[in-house]
Amino acid sequence: MIQRRKTFLITLLAIIIIALAVGGFWLSKRKSTGESTAAENQSASPPAETQSVAPISVKVGIAEIKDLEKRIKSPGEVYTEKNIVLKAEVGGILKKLYVQEGKHVRQGELLAELDDTSYRLILEQREAARLKALSELLLDRLFQEPGLSAPKTEDNVDLKKAKEAYQKAEKAYSDGLISQAELERARRDYELAQIGSGLKRDEIIASAKGLTQAEVETKMARLDLEKTRITAPFSGIITGIKVAPGETIETGRELFTLVDVSQLKITAKVLETEVSKIKVGREADIRFSAFPGRVFKGAVLAVSPVINKEDKTCSVFIGLENPAEEIKPGMHAEIEIVTEIFPKRLLVPQEAVLVRGGRPLVFVVENGLAKWRYIQTGQENEQYVEVLDGVKEGEPVIVEGHMTLAHDSAVRIVE
Repeated sequence: MIQRRKTFLITLLAIIIIALAVGGFWLSKRKSTGESTAAENQSASPPAETQSVAPISVKVGIAEIKDLEKRIKSPGEVYTEKNIVLKAEVGGILKKLYVQEGKHVRQGELLAELDDTSYRLILEQREAARLKALSELLLDRLFQEPGLSAPKTEDNVDLKKAKEAYQKAEKAYSDGLISQAELERARRDYELAQIGSGLKRDEIIASAKGLTQAEVETKMARLDLEKTRITAPFSGIITGIKVAPGETIETGRELFTLVDVSQLKITAKVLETEVSKIKVGREADIRFSAFPGRVFKGAVLAVSPVINKEDKTCSVFIGLENPAEEIKPGMHAEIEIVTEIFPKRLLVPQEAVLVRGGRPLVFVVENGLAKWRYIQTGQENEQYVEVLDGVKEGEPVIVEGHMTLAHDSAVRIVE
């Protein structure tokens, strides 16, 4: 029994030794095969230092000659000068209303009518009184004394002198050389000379007979009749209607508002330190939050002669054409006004200029390589920098992808 156990253990030990020997041989062979394969693969690949570097993608702008404009920015508010409330100039019943909210009307267009019956009757009455006074004057003329119609020669001489004196006084008054009282005195002397010469005789008789007053009253009655028809004083849009047909309207009653938005103005606030740079006629870019991305063009119309003592700003008035009527009075605007123009300067985009070692430079693309160029700069604005030396007209300068570029780096231009 003991002998069997020894034989079994010896046999098992022999099997383990043989297995370990076979396994070691197999692992050794596999390792040598792997090293040989790796060596072959390494010899087949090119050295790392001989591989080419991919070009860096960049965007470019062109150095070009054009005017450099300097601008100042300011907030502004839109308004229109043609914005009036139409009121009834006479009282009466509103017979017809020809407008509605938002209607476009033309200058002279009939907007509303009051009942004019009473005004026509008054006019007829005044006209009858005028004709009566006129007929009485004509009858008096038929029986007037013959001697009254022949003015004296010396009276004509005095009239001529008085007329010349009055004409000189008018010119002197318009030139600011005499007072209103002196002008009135010359006019009175001229009228007295006319009366003395007989030229005012018919007017005096007409006044005595009541014709002059009758004519005045007739004109006033005709004017009141015309006021029963409300017309548009200018072209625009109707808004804020406050009356209805059939309503009794008293004198001075507000009817509706007429506003013209085709021609707008904007008030901008400019600091007193910059107002001297603003010139009438200069272009202005106008932006509204209601129209993102759009730029409207205006022009400076006037500069206020007064500085606001509270915020030390000056009002600048800008004109804006609004044919589509999309801009509304009261809108907030952001204004850019051209203050200085430097003509025909060599410009590069602001994004192209870098500063390294305290000196400005740009990268110019030459034959697919980025060339480092130090430049001398001049005037600049938010978009462009003037280049006095270092870049030529027409050269492409890198504006994007150049922050970490080195001289002679390979680059590829992309849109």
